[in-house]
Amino acid sequence: MEDQNPWKTLDSEVKYDNNWIRVTEHQVINPSGGAGIYGEVHFKNFAIGILALDEENNTWLVGQYRFPLKAYSWEIPEGGGPLNEEPLESARRELLEETGLSAKNWREIQRMHLSNSVSDELAIIYLATGLIQGIAMPEETEQLVVKKIAFEEACQMVLNGTITDSMSVAAIMKVKLMILNGEI
Repeated sequence: MEDQNPWKTLDSEVKYDNNWIRVTEHQVINPSGGAGIYGEVHFKNFAIGILALDEENNTWLVGQYRFPLKAYSWEIPEGGGPLNEEPLESARRELLEETGLSAKNWREIQRMHLSNSVSDELAIIYLATGLIQGIAMPEETEQLVVKKIAFEEACQMVLNGTITDSMSVAAIMKVKLMILNGEI
């Protein structure tokens, strides 16, 4: 029963398509038998997030203005990873681009769907340790502020609502649990 799709698709039409997303409108019969429409956003990249943690339990946050929110946002280093590329390679590139950091140790800690009621976007989050500082090389579309803070301060930023980005919240809380459980 759990694997059965209760939706019936009558017709589908792509309404918008670019290098990053495709928006499709589906004419459907919903699970209760009513006719309707369903909009679906297909992401053409993985969402990649990295929580970098040094030996003193410091982490790095990236601040930037997020156009869809019309607001500034503090986040872990994040970016898109091509579907045909190993996600870890995308994570290595994003961490270096945004913070100038490279890491000796990488561990995938979380996979999550970011907005599964309207999109198929899959996020893959890594913990990076054994950090080496280099030079950041942000993309031309990114105007970033990078700050190194105590990991516990990042936890407090999640709890007080300063950090609201879903990948960042999940990564910070997951690593907090891993620390409490002695996994790190």
